[in-house]
Amino acid sequence: MNVEMRDDKEDSKNEEETNRLLSESHESDEYEEKILIAEAEESDGEDLTVPPFSWKKLWMFTGPGFLMSIAFLDPGNLEGDLQAGAIAGYSLLWLLLWATIMGLMIQLLSARVGVATGRHLAVLCREEYPGWVGYVLWVMAELALIGADIQEVIGSAIAIQILSNGYLPIWAGVLITASDCFIFLFLENYGVRKLEALFAVLIATMGVSFAWMFGETKPSGKDLLMGILVPRLSSETIRQAVGVVGCVITPHNVFLHSALVQSRKIDPNKKGQVQEALNYYSIESSVAISISFIINLFVTTVFAKGFYGSKQANSVGLINAGQYLEDKFGGGVFPILYIWGIGLFAAGQSSTITGTYAGQFIMGGFLDLRLKKWLRAVITRSFAIVPTIAVALVFKTSEASLDILNEWLNVLQSIQIPFALIPLLTLVAKEQVMGVFKIGPVLERVAWSVAALVMIFNGYLLIDFFVSEVTGLLFGLAVATGTVAYIAFIVYLILHSGTFPSDLITLISKRFTSTGN
Repeated sequence: MNVEMRDDKEDSKNEEETNRLLSESHESDEYEEKILIAEAEESDGEDLTVPPFSWKKLWMFTGPGFLMSIAFLDPGNLEGDLQAGAIAGYSLLWLLLWATIMGLMIQLLSARVGVATGRHLAVLCREEYPGWVGYVLWVMAELALIGADIQEVIGSAIAIQILSNGYLPIWAGVLITASDCFIFLFLENYGVRKLEALFAVLIATMGVSFAWMFGETKPSGKDLLMGILVPRLSSETIRQAVGVVGCVITPHNVFLHSALVQSRKIDPNKKGQVQEALNYYSIESSVAISISFIINLFVTTVFAKGFYGSKQANSVGLINAGQYLEDKFGGGVFPILYIWGIGLFAAGQSSTITGTYAGQFIMGGFLDLRLKKWLRAVITRSFAIVPTIAVALVFKTSEASLDILNEWLNVLQSIQIPFALIPLLTLVAKEQVMGVFKIGPVLERVAWSVAALVMIFNGYLLIDFFVSEVTGLLFGLAVATGTVAYIAFIVYLILHSGTFPSDLITLISKRFTSTGN
């Protein structure tokens, strides 16, 4: 009898282990073939010893951070850069630097969650929150992704229109850009490194294009340095300042980075491997974000030199920026209009592909879908392409209309930011989720302070926008109702995070209950 009981226990244990392995396999099925960094070591899982630094290993870990950094260089960011330069001159460069540092910190926390748990943020949200909360978070992430993708696709379509000398209208450029889904699928079939190589080429193209513009326009080095080192802010530039901060943190990118880091074969049960991966990813992401900062700096300073204080400052946008540059600085050896078009095209194409990538992880993670990659990519791509084509046909090439559209899309994404940041900061500080890799109290306070700052900046943008745009009793009532529900959900997420002491939450609950009675 004892033998039979032992066998039953052994069978049960084996079955549990099999189910666990199958579950882990499913959670990471986005990467059918992970990149092997090193042979698995037969060390104790509790061992936190990290091998010496290796340039070869750093190279093997290089890739996910550069894909993530594309969100700092998308057409929406470029438009924010050029408007900040044209309207505020060099005065907001210090804010661009610090906003980029804040964005880097958030992205490193996202990578930390992915490496330490072996699961990405969308999966963890599905597991850690009640079902209805997970569905709301999924809808919010999809809305943010659609808003970002519309900006990216239209930016790419504008670049195609520039490079075709105006022969191809915006809607045709949208259809051409939609084909990047098939490029993505083609390259992914040949391995993650091929996809990462494509992004390296696109980032290099942006770097060369905007550096060329920087060299052609010759901005003031002294003003540039003063802009970075001396904080300045005025009532006339507050809107551009909000745009600079809001652009560096995009909800879909927070979800994306936690999934990208799992393209390398890391055993989350071996603490030494996890710590080593975190060290290399921190270096790689910092380098990638530094490059993105330099490219954004080039764009801001070019437009500061060309249009700050001019009559055109308030009217410059993506669709006319190239022509304005051409009129201001002339053709040169290679027309600056086409240099701008090439850089914008690289930004648009790279960001739409990463949008497709992010869409797969978000949908698959929140909904626990078991679909083939090509089908999931087509579905997630259609979510953005269909409304984008509709938008392109309605707005056509009207500069004023596209500016209004861009403001609405910025507001849409700003609304979604808390629904990526709050779950991330909740999970990364949870010992049950992160184990020994949960962040400490100091870093947790800093992270929540950064999140609060970003949400306050975006809150200002929302209030400013709705005060100027909301007209009519019914529309105003709908906005007020939506705002109450929105704030209530944010409060729920914050209370669920465990950031506040339990006795404070109990006190608030009692007050709320007594008020209700």
